[in-house]
Parts: sequence; structure tokens; C-alpha cells
Amino acid sequence: MDKRGRRILAVGVVLLLVGAWLIFNPGSYVPEVVQAERSAEVEGVLATEGLGRLKVAERASREGYTRDQFGSGWGQIGGCDTRNVILKRDLTEVVLEGCLVMRGRLVDPYTAKVIDFVRGKGTSSAVQIDHVVALSNAWGTGAQELEKAERKALANDPLNLLAVDGPENMRKGDKDASEWLPPNTAFVCQYVARQISVKYKYVLWVTAVEKKAMSRELEKCPNEVAIGVD
Repeated sequence: MDKRGRRILAVGVVLLLVGAWLIFNPGSYVPEVVQAERSAEVEGVLATEGLGRLKVAERASREGYTRDQFGSGWGQIGGCDTRNVILKRDLTEVVLEGCLVMRGRLVDPYTAKVIDFVRGKGTSSAVQIDHVVALSNAWGTGAQELEKAERKALANDPLNLLAVDGPENMRKGDKDASEWLPPNTAFVCQYVARQISVKYKYVLWVTAVEKKAMSRELEKCPNEVAIGVD
């Protein structure tokens, strides 16, 4: 098996293990960075250093981008769909019916608002699952060069997913760190570090203006770590 094949296999194993942990340890999983094959290389690395390891290049054309390039809808982790896995991870006071999160409470990292989530038509959208590195942004910064299995892994990787306020997620869209940052300033450093972690893990690059924006924010939190569960 070549290096790319080993990386795809490693990502798949990690997603399976995360799912198993969530199923057999309800309520015990915290929304920390999830590591895969590359994590051993960067565990405990400062976000500023992680940023320095990323390639800097112009954003590539988004021609050919569709959501289906990253898999059709949500994948599965441990037998449950990724959306509900992340809701279960990030919400408190969770009420489940099988894999489905029916109710819960979110302290939104992007706005700091407290949102009572109720599953149903017209209410589920109050909490959305955000791709921290938006998929169309990823497409334009290297993901189009990945195998489709790797892109699907990126779209379903808990490292790149957060349950957040629905309207704010819509405002973010596919913007990078030079165009949008969480209005909750207390979360900005973690958000930037998480983007760096995702881009490093999937060998994506940053644009010059994106790197400048990230560097500016990290100056306020020089001890922020890019990747590391502990």
C-alpha cells in the first residue's frame, strides 16, 4: 500500500474509533482536536509554528467544485450519521432516539449565544454543523488534488466540524480567516488554530492574505496550540 493509501486508511480508522467512543461513552467526549496519521508530527506544536509549515499560494480556480466532490451528504461514524455525531458531541442535555439527537443545548462557540436545539421542521436549522475550513475553500486550496476518499474524510472529520448558530454559519459561508472570524472574540484563537490543524492534516494551503490575517490573530494568543488533545 502506498503512502496515500495508508493515509486514507488511517483517517478511516480514526473516524471509526471516534464513533465507537461516542457510542460506548455517552457524554464523555469533548470537542477537542481529533488526530490522525499526521498528528504525531505536530502534537503540541504552537499554532504559529503550524501556520509556518503551511504552503502559501494563490487560491486555485473553484471550477469543478460541487458538494458531491466531498461525498453525497453526510457520511457515517460508528453507524450514526456525522451530523448527529457532532450534535451529540457539542451539545449538552442531549436527548437521543437511536442515533438522532432530538433535543439539546448549545453554547455556540461563534456567538456565545445559548441555543436550545429541538429537532424538527423549522427548528433543526437553528443549529448547523459548520465545516471550519469550508469545503469550497478547501477545494480552492488543494483539496481538488486529493483522492475523493480523502475529500470525503475531510468533509466528515470531527476536527473540521463544529455545531454552531445556524444564521451565523450562513453569514460565514465559504469565507476564509481574512474574510470572516467568529464574532465571539474569545473563540477566535481556537478557531484559527483549528483551521491550521485541518489544513495541515489534509495538506491544504493558505493564501498570503489569509496567512496574514491568521498571524495577526495569533499574536494575541502566542501559546495557542495547533493540534493536541491534551
